[in-house]
Amino acid sequence: MNMIQFDFSQSILFSKDELQNHQEEISNAYQTLLAKNGKGNDFLGWLDLPADIDENTLGRIQNCANGLARQSEVVVVIGIGGSYLGARAVIEALQHSYKCLNPFSDNHAPLITYAGNNMSEDCICELLEVLDQKDYSLIVISKSGTTTEPAIAFRILKKHCEDKYGKNLAKNRIVAITDQSRGALKTLADAEGYESFVIPDNVGGRYSVLTPVGLLPIAVAGFDIKKLVEGAKQMRSQLMNLNSLEQNIAQQYALSRYLLYKAGKKVELMVSFTPKLTFFIEWYKQLFGESEGKENKGIFPAGAIFSTDLHSLGQYIQQGERHLFETVISVQKTHFQVPIPMDANNIDKLNYLEGKSIQDINLTAEEGTRMAHVDGNVPNLRIIVPQIDEENLGELIYFFEFSCALGGYLLNINPFDQPGVEAYKQNMFRLLGKPQ
Repeated sequence: MNMIQFDFSQSILFSKDELQNHQEEISNAYQTLLAKNGKGNDFLGWLDLPADIDENTLGRIQNCANGLARQSEVVVVIGIGGSYLGARAVIEALQHSYKCLNPFSDNHAPLITYAGNNMSEDCICELLEVLDQKDYSLIVISKSGTTTEPAIAFRILKKHCEDKYGKNLAKNRIVAITDQSRGALKTLADAEGYESFVIPDNVGGRYSVLTPVGLLPIAVAGFDIKKLVEGAKQMRSQLMNLNSLEQNIAQQYALSRYLLYKAGKKVELMVSFTPKLTFFIEWYKQLFGESEGKENKGIFPAGAIFSTDLHSLGQYIQQGERHLFETVISVQKTHFQVPIPMDANNIDKLNYLEGKSIQDINLTAEEGTRMAHVDGNVPNLRIIVPQIDEENLGELIYFFEFSCALGGYLLNINPFDQPGVEAYKQNMFRLLGKPQ
């Protein structure tokens, strides 16, 4: 299997030798992570997760997914943040780009849609209009069951499901992924008889894509969760066994980011020339934003899809404030090829591209953009992915999780908590008059 690679040769602000000068700092962070004695070490369940997932658990998840898929045209995943972003990142990377127009494109799998990640009344009303016409099931994901956005959505969708199918049949269309022993959703799932899966206590939401939180929706969407886990397992083995900076790509990426941050580059623009990775970049933004953004520290995670956003953000990247660096997820191989045809009239002057595939041109655009941005003093890091499939996405997920943890320890913060997230909730509850 071709593993993903990392290239920091165009980082501008440091050389390979200068990176090596910081071997001690990254080694300390690495050893702290592996020894599980650093800040937030009670949330390190994700570290061994790919190796610990057993066949019985994967089989149960797959069986549940098959049952939901058989009875559903649509499956609604109810959750916010890590409770849906990881699953959506993988599903939208793998599924047909026009699934909504071609519903039988992915092995007759149901359409996966999402609720509980906002409080838009129009969105929930429009979803109910669709569900009136479709057979559907619900996957509700929450450790507590009281997070406002998904709790509101689930209350509304649960009632709709029970009104449509009757209470006895509705319970077979609702699956809960929640805490093992406590919380409102766990209590409700036990009382109503929903099939349920556990969110491990030692895995935070943004690190949970390789638990049932991510695996069940991904399996319902028709994709191979065993291959996804195997990819993560391969990356785990590589990162655990190659412990030197020269060999360990997560160490290289984490240290590169840290050195750029120390040099004044406060924004990381994560980009790809592959639009299927749009929601993967959204997942990255939560992973790094919640993990690093505390104690008045941290790189601000931003995202873009090229070449689309070169026509909106490209001017700023090229000549704006020099406070950012760029990390490119570079996908080398596509699943299809569309060659440029000859046109006898050549009015558009494109005959010089005859016979080239769109991917040929896309990779050339990527190279040209990277050269231009480096010339404009934008440091460039590059993560090279052979192609988009379950194995490579599993590798990429674990690579980012591991790198993010290292980055937190380099900053001397706890990369696994998110105390600042509560601030808006406290004001909202007070303004709404929530009882104490």
